[in-house]
Amino acid sequence: MKKLLSALLFSTVCFMYAQKNIDHYVAVALENNEVIKQKNFDINKSLYALKEAQSLFSPNVAFVANYTIADGGRTIDIPIGDMLNPVYSTLNQITNSNSFPQLQNQSVLINPNNFYDVKLHTTMPILNYEIIYNKKIKTQQTSLQKIELEIYQRELVKDVKTAYYKYLQSVEGIKIYENALAIVKENQRVNKSLFKNDKINRTAVLRSDNEVTRIQANLTTAINTSKSAQSYFNFLLNQKLDSEIEFDDNNDLPQELISENTANREELKQLEQAKEINENIYQLTRSNWFPKLSGFADLGFQDFDFTVNKQSRYYFAGLSLEWNIFSGNKNKYKLKQVEEDGKKINSQTENAKQQLLLQFQVAQNNLRSALEQYESDKSQRETAKKYNSDITKLYKEGLVIYIELLDAQNQVVNTQLNTNISLFNSWIAFAELERANASFNFNK
Repeated sequence: MKKLLSALLFSTVCFMYAQKNIDHYVAVALENNEVIKQKNFDINKSLYALKEAQSLFSPNVAFVANYTIADGGRTIDIPIGDMLNPVYSTLNQITNSNSFPQLQNQSVLINPNNFYDVKLHTTMPILNYEIIYNKKIKTQQTSLQKIELEIYQRELVKDVKTAYYKYLQSVEGIKIYENALAIVKENQRVNKSLFKNDKINRTAVLRSDNEVTRIQANLTTAINTSKSAQSYFNFLLNQKLDSEIEFDDNNDLPQELISENTANREELKQLEQAKEINENIYQLTRSNWFPKLSGFADLGFQDFDFTVNKQSRYYFAGLSLEWNIFSGNKNKYKLKQVEEDGKKINSQTENAKQQLLLQFQVAQNNLRSALEQYESDKSQRETAKKYNSDITKLYKEGLVIYIELLDAQNQVVNTQLNTNISLFNSWIAFAELERANASFNFNK
């Protein structure tokens, strides 16, 4: 049995890899899906945020212009008259002239009146760890969003394949019911002919009429189910809901099998990225204890009454150092919070590893069960065909009643339906195993 299951698994895997149309549809879905487009917009936004973080290392130059008028308020008193008038009086007496006038004490407004200041103001960080770690965090956040996109893409691939196989399943179901309808209509015709010739009673005719009605109803249900499956599949591809779907008929057998690979699942990469981000958040919070050094420079003109000359020009430059000495243990408690987040991420990672491994094993077991069920249904289908062939011959010879013939035909239809269901359920189970193992190759 194990060898049989391995052979079936190999055959199913090979069939899956041989399909071309489904690969095309997956590519269309990945290209047209609106959610993927939205996530790409978020990634682009993150890239711009990263460039913004990088720009913080560059100098910032601003054109600044001020003009002030003032009156009243605080003043600076300068006793220039009290200091110089005695000296000037003595000089006038010595020179016997009035060459040295008497001066008044001056009172100058602190707020400058009719004063302009036009300059280029330049600032630049020289040492700032917050900017350094902020850039690292922005870079990792961009990577995190790319991983989230990959996770969604893998889910979409699984959904597209599942919807595709369910549609094929419904199409095959329609074919089975169409064949069954042709058979029961032929039975109906034969029974009516036999009834006219008084070879059978009316019960067989009524039963054949009921079978035609029942199969027609089942066929209608199958057609509606197929239309719904078609609409959902086209919805995933973001195209018209009634678009035609092409089938795959390629049975080439490539030489490879799926092996467990859950360690490379994007979910674990996502948690690892979250851990790295948390570590940089820790360093960012810790950097608040480090000094910040920046430089500034002003180059411009300033004077009263819009005067512009050599004396109006000026430059002003310097360094600024900021170092937090005490903040009431605020950063200490922030660091404790970040540490707890780190412990939580570690716990989530260990739990996720077990969950992903469990998901793979369950999907693998489901595939094995589906393949075994398919093999069983296929065997029952062949047996039912042979049984129906024998009963049909006996019925034509009048050796069995119609109920036995009807039972044999129903067995054929039911085993065909069961085989069709189990076959495509196997393919769906493989799509789920492929998702659980993250083995779909986006680059093919």
